[in-house]
Amino acid sequence: EGGGGVHAMINGLRETIKRARRLRRDMSMPERLLWQHLRKRPCGFKFRRQHPAGLYVLDFYCARLQLAVEVDGWAHDSVETIARDRNRSAFLRSQGIATTRIPARAVLTDAEAVITRLTQICRIRAADLSKC
Repeated sequence: EGGGGVHAMINGLRETIKRARRLRRDMSMPERLLWQHLRKRPCGFKFRRQHPAGLYVLDFYCARLQLAVEVDGWAHDSVETIARDRNRSAFLRSQGIATTRIPARAVLTDAEAVITRLTQICRIRAADLSKC
């Protein structure tokens, strides 16, 4: 399932790249915990952390699957942030990138279950992309 080849890569503007580098240093506890699992390439799926995408920085990104993984904490509950997240997801969809959102609370409570669910999502996405 690892596989090589060329995968669609989305990149960011210079300022977004700088922000991504800073965010890699300052990841939240749920992001750090999830990264400890994702960096091991579960089921052969490679993820990048704090990946620049246009004006946005994705918490985690699998280029092979064109899949963004966003860890949402309490800050994502405000009306303003919900609207921003909607715009971000619409932009990513326009680029062919699917987004899955994970509550930070779930990562902190049961990271293993989150990884199990993420690998299921990855397998489904891989099967869907191979049909195209």
